[in-house]
Amino acid sequence: MADRDTLPLPLEVRTRLAELELELSEGDITQKGYEKKRSKLIGAFLPQAPGKGMDPSVPHERRTPVTPGSSSRYHRRRSSGSRDERYRSDVHTEAVQAALAKQKERGKMAVPMPSKRRSLVVQSSMDAYTPPDTSSGSEGEGSMQGEGTPTSSQSSINMENWISRAIHGSTTSSTTSSSSTQSGGSGAASRLADVMGQTHLENHSAPPDVTSYTTDSIQVERPQGSTTTSRSTPKYGNAELMETGDGVPVGGRVSAKIQQLVNTLKRPKRPPLREFFVDDFEELLEVQQPDPNQPKAEGAQMLAMRGEQLGVVTNWPLSLEAALQRWGTISPKAPCLTTMDTNGKPLYILTYGKLWTRSIKVAYNVLHKLGSKQEPMLRPGDRVALVFPNNDPAAFMVAFYGCLLAEVVPVPIEVPLTRKDAGSQQIGFLLGSCGVTVALTSDACHKGLPKSPTGEIPQFKGWPKLLWFVTESKHLSKPPRDWFPHIKDANNETAYIEYKTCKDGSVLGVTVMRIALLTHCQALTQSCGYTEAETIVNVLDFKKDVGLWHGILTSVMNMMHVISIPYSLMKVNPLSWIQKVCQYKAKVACVKSRDMHWALVAHRDQRDINLSSLRMLVVADGANPWSISSCDAFLNVFQSKGLKPEVICPCASSPEALTVAIRRPTDDSNQPPGRGVLSMQGLSHGVIRVDSEEKLSVLTLQDVGTVMPGALMCVVKPDGVPQLCKTDEIGELCVGSIATGTSYYGLSGMTKNTFEVFPMNSVGALISEYPFTRTGLLGFVGPGGLCFIAGKMDGLMVVGGRRHNADDIVATALAVEPMKFVYRGRIAVFSISVLHDERIVVVAEQRPDSTEEDSFQWMSRVLQAIDGIHQVGVYCLALVPSNTLPKTPLGGIHLSESKQLFLEGSLHPCNVLMCPHTCVTNLPKPRQKQPEIGPASVMVGNLVSGKRIAQASGRDLGQMEDNDQARKFLFLSEVLQWRAQTTPDHVLYTLLNCRGTIASSLTCVQLHKRAEKIATMLAERGHLQDGDHVALVYPPGIDLIAAFYGCLYAGCVPITVRPPHPQNIATTLPTVKMIVEVSRSACMMTTAVICKLLRSKEASAAVDVRSWPPVLDTDDLPKKKPPLLYKPSNPDTLAYLDFSVSTTGMLAGVKMSHTATSAFCRSIKLQCELYPSREVAICLDPYCGLGFVLWCLCSVYSGHQSILIPPSELEVNPALWLLAVSQYKVRDTFCSYSVMELCTKGLGLQTDSLKSRGLDLSRVRTCVVVAEERPRIALTQSFSKLFKDLGLHPRAVSTSFGCRVNLAICLQGTSGPDPTTVYVDMRALRHDRVRLVERGSPHSLPLMESGKILPGVRIIIANPETKGPLGDSHLGEIWVCSGHNASGYFTVYGDEALQSDHFTSRLSFGDTQTIWARTGYLGFLRRTELTDASGERHDALYVVGALDEAMELRGMRYHPIDIETSVIRTHKSITECAVFTWTNLLVVVVELDGSEQEALDLVPLVTNVVLEEHYLIVGVVVVVDIGVIPINSRGEKQRMHLRDGFLADQLDPIYVAYNM
Repeated sequence: MADRDTLPLPLEVRTRLAELELELSEGDITQKGYEKKRSKLIGAFLPQAPGKGMDPSVPHERRTPVTPGSSSRYHRRRSSGSRDERYRSDVHTEAVQAALAKQKERGKMAVPMPSKRRSLVVQSSMDAYTPPDTSSGSEGEGSMQGEGTPTSSQSSINMENWISRAIHGSTTSSTTSSSSTQSGGSGAASRLADVMGQTHLENHSAPPDVTSYTTDSIQVERPQGSTTTSRSTPKYGNAELMETGDGVPVGGRVSAKIQQLVNTLKRPKRPPLREFFVDDFEELLEVQQPDPNQPKAEGAQMLAMRGEQLGVVTNWPLSLEAALQRWGTISPKAPCLTTMDTNGKPLYILTYGKLWTRSIKVAYNVLHKLGSKQEPMLRPGDRVALVFPNNDPAAFMVAFYGCLLAEVVPVPIEVPLTRKDAGSQQIGFLLGSCGVTVALTSDACHKGLPKSPTGEIPQFKGWPKLLWFVTESKHLSKPPRDWFPHIKDANNETAYIEYKTCKDGSVLGVTVMRIALLTHCQALTQSCGYTEAETIVNVLDFKKDVGLWHGILTSVMNMMHVISIPYSLMKVNPLSWIQKVCQYKAKVACVKSRDMHWALVAHRDQRDINLSSLRMLVVADGANPWSISSCDAFLNVFQSKGLKPEVICPCASSPEALTVAIRRPTDDSNQPPGRGVLSMQGLSHGVIRVDSEEKLSVLTLQDVGTVMPGALMCVVKPDGVPQLCKTDEIGELCVGSIATGTSYYGLSGMTKNTFEVFPMNSVGALISEYPFTRTGLLGFVGPGGLCFIAGKMDGLMVVGGRRHNADDIVATALAVEPMKFVYRGRIAVFSISVLHDERIVVVAEQRPDSTEEDSFQWMSRVLQAIDGIHQVGVYCLALVPSNTLPKTPLGGIHLSESKQLFLEGSLHPCNVLMCPHTCVTNLPKPRQKQPEIGPASVMVGNLVSGKRIAQASGRDLGQMEDNDQARKFLFLSEVLQWRAQTTPDHVLYTLLNCRGTIASSLTCVQLHKRAEKIATMLAERGHLQDGDHVALVYPPGIDLIAAFYGCLYAGCVPITVRPPHPQNIATTLPTVKMIVEVSRSACMMTTAVICKLLRSKEASAAVDVRSWPPVLDTDDLPKKKPPLLYKPSNPDTLAYLDFSVSTTGMLAGVKMSHTATSAFCRSIKLQCELYPSREVAICLDPYCGLGFVLWCLCSVYSGHQSILIPPSELEVNPALWLLAVSQYKVRDTFCSYSVMELCTKGLGLQTDSLKSRGLDLSRVRTCVVVAEERPRIALTQSFSKLFKDLGLHPRAVSTSFGCRVNLAICLQGTSGPDPTTVYVDMRALRHDRVRLVERGSPHSLPLMESGKILPGVRIIIANPETKGPLGDSHLGEIWVCSGHNASGYFTVYGDEALQSDHFTSRLSFGDTQTIWARTGYLGFLRRTELTDASGERHDALYVVGALDEAMELRGMRYHPIDIETSVIRTHKSITECAVFTWTNLLVVVVELDGSEQEALDLVPLVTNVVLEEHYLIVGVVVVVDIGVIPINSRGEKQRMHLRDGFLADQLDPIYVAYNM
């Protein structure tokens, strides 16, 4: 590469190469396309194959000023964007490198790399995903991995050394390699050693979960025999491979990564914890206390600076139009403006005569040719839009002066390119609020606007309806001889409106009065020393700001000649402006630092450059602190070509205050310009401290000259009252002058705050009677009245009480050798507000050729650099594919639009690194558990405060006399025999198939006879004794019921088991096997089909089929009756076993005695008023809990007819259940949440067609959801709303509540008050307190009562730790005492000691005699104003959640469902969410319904919402496909299964983000 430029390449080839590089740097072509075109171009001149040992795509990281001698080596890529090379600074780069090295010494930080699904990886090196077989690799092993061929991504001068890839124990996807830069400063390479840590993880099993609860919380004991007892349907392969005995998976990349994350997070955080104060209920966020050691301003109060007198020269015109008239008539041939084509040839010369006549023509036509004579469209004072492209300044100038002459107000705006340009809607809003109805444009531009098929210009999004008017002379009619524009002296009318885009993206119009316009031109003329007929080269946008003021306005006042260089020409030939300065011997040039930088890159050995004619080089963005490096480098190179040092004149401007300050071109070259080397640490506290002792984080500023003539300037505090700053304090510059804007059009409030500021001194006295204008610039006035600008108000981010400037952060990010990974000019830095503080977000465009690994490296180093230099954490760093950030019209990044996309979740990044753990330091203090107050004191306290102890009971079973015939029997088997004799033909059960027709039915006698035959079979073929256990493996239906009663007739104990799923044997059969083994079943009964399934090949692959107990097929029954039916003697013996899997994955079987079973049936009979004449529709799984009781037992006890609808049939026909309810005119129906969800989702759009099919739900009085969880209020409400049109009464829908110790505690029933809903404060709930709030108040959570307490049930709320009784509306564990409680857990070794207190607990105080069962659920009782049937006040039970599901985080108790609800609301593509903890990290799994490209959008949104609403930091975000989160038959999420699947790497996630 060193010899590259000595090759004799022809000029046009070099120009074309420069163009190509520019295209590449802007992302206009791909790397591949670039290389192809480049090799084609220079193929003829290069003997060797292109790309050997050189490649311009990796430019040098040189930061030295370049002397002409070394210029041939100084070849660096140019790039576009409005904020590129201004940020280059040698000192800064070295500082960044030093900071990174320092971070390394401080302690290694291992950042786990996110995991991505392969389909999401664009052009990525696969080695990032293939872990090596060895668990410890040598350092050298991976040294070249991910490099591709060394030549393609490295240049010979700037060889990247890939230092020590630390290959972690069991995870290489987080290999943290790091590159060192040889920064060719003095030739000594400042080596940046391995920044990232080398944490070696041994492959031990992962640590136990430290989030488990206190010893007495509920955990169902796992039988010792099988490690997987606790897992039902291990969805992710066989559970036994996955776990060690305590349920902790071993190995697995994921768990190792999490361990790595945990280790990293254990490093102490820098910000020390401040003092907190915690109110009784509120968790208060930490208040940022100012650091006592922070620097404070100590200087005297500043004085307002006055600019020199504005000396009005005698022949200055009285208005700008008067000037135009003068030159247009005196020197009509004088050139006013020369425009260039894209080859740099003069395209057109506009003389003053032509400008004058054409402007008059435009003025006449605008006033007289629009609308009718009586009703002209435009009158003086109206606003018109000027829409001209950047390459047509002549047409713009004519239109602008035409408007001034016609006294209409021009509003120049950008040309809309598409219907949906970034920010175009806000421009439309500005036009609308200005009342613009006409847009002036040029012919070419008008043709280029997007058209509708009919050829009309469509209405742009958010724009008012406009009449497009072309201003070319040939389209206009000549004004009559006697018509002449009225030329007045400059007055207080509005001259023009300049648009300004705010930080939030809104567009304001700054109005500039005619007198301000003229005075500003005079002040510029005086300070720049403009004289008549000077030539000026303008590269800036002529529609606004410095380009407009110098190139369109002041130039006309002084009859100057402007050479206008369009942006399109600069893209092709960055030297064009310098060539024009030479060609026209221009005295003045107006440029941005970008243009200087481009010229540096392109100038090469152009011999004929001579810049001695320049007396002033106006640097328009001199107010950007980073422009200084471009100015210095430019001077360095071009001083030898005649450029005088004093010529460089940075200026500061703002749309509101116009030119704020400008450096004067002096003749005295001895006086060096002002420099300030300031400490960034000081700046962040708003004070000026020259050079910190650290020498690392400094900002070098250049002055932007002195105050404008005729103006006053002062510096005020940026927020609050405009009080003058001290001399060593940074504040906002304010200008008092005629030559400023006067208002934001139509916004009087904002105008007052900006244009009518009255600064005060420290005692509160005004410093001037005239108002000042805020400039939006932050800075100070230094010695000698020189102004220094340190940043813009718009770029200001206040984080934790310290101020940071977006531009400074960009500069630091770019100093971390970005060239290989991101585009220089395409970085957006903004802040978002999360949890009451600003958080910094950095978004960059990634080069298509950088690998995942490299980008991740770069990201982690950027974080460290920003942390080291600015002492501030970056909340989120995202990389997006090239060319996807929204652009401004001139190619920069549209910041507010980017921020908007980020917050909406539609930025689609390809890499995200979130660091909430390091940034968020204002979380509430982790709650210290207070020493428990003794139960006695609690009770006394409640008595004293007049609160009753929380207890409630249903009606009393014993005293209720009704004609219940079944009561006289102790056993259900006797009830069935009695019914078979008294009402033999009464139908008890009807089973429906998926078409809604009757599949089969059973009368009393049929059921009795069938049961007898099964009993015979058990005795004869099964050789069973009484008390033996029998597993019933049946699909939902009538066989199951018959088999159950057959067991009772034979004296056996039945256990209902869900049959294996034929399509999913591998995961469902092990559960069946487990229940059969754990329940010690002596035999299994099932149908012929399932028999066959159990013996199939798939079955033997899943389990050991040889160890099944005998299997009896009940499809083949013996013909004869049993000799004698079994008569049980003791009602306390076992009737059946009920096995169920809890959501935490615990399998627990409970024992139900005959007494409990009969009491249960009687309780439900009374609550629901069930009689033989009733019909009840049941759509539930009949395997456990209340579902089983309703399906199999209640009809036999109460005699009503049960219409049975297997929930699996709804998958074929979602309307089946509701159609059956309607067809059989059912008044009571029971379903599960999964059924309700299926109907809500599946029938949402079909209500009309169902209505036409005659579906009518108006007879339903109770529709009960059978559940063992907190009522899902959103689901029940949407179900009610949806089917209201079909006659469903909203009050009909309610829920029941049951658990393992008592299968049904509450059930709404027919009589009694409607279920009530209360709103509680979610924050108080975390502290185990109930605080009722109004609906809609912040942090409110709706809780619905779980139905009415069943007859014979007593409830009390107790403290789960102290077992003391709690008061009304206090959160505690629900304890229950009832005749139908289960009598204990059924476990293998009778090891019930641990769990025995679940069934036999006593209160530690108060009523210590009653024996209670502990439900394991948290809830509270609340006495309501309603009365129940007995006239008593009604007590409502609210269930909050299961104790063993709850997560202890930061000393508080969180219920997963609350976090999940917040997450699901955050983005439309999140369909389901589940959370769990792992080693104290919160893991959030979301199902994505959308393209995989959206996966990374969700990471910041999920993190934000959980922080905002729950004050928790998410540790890991996992994005998976729909259907990955396992759901059990009750519709509950199996979070522990999910956790095991995730840790064992079985989820195949789309993306896993590890938050730092």
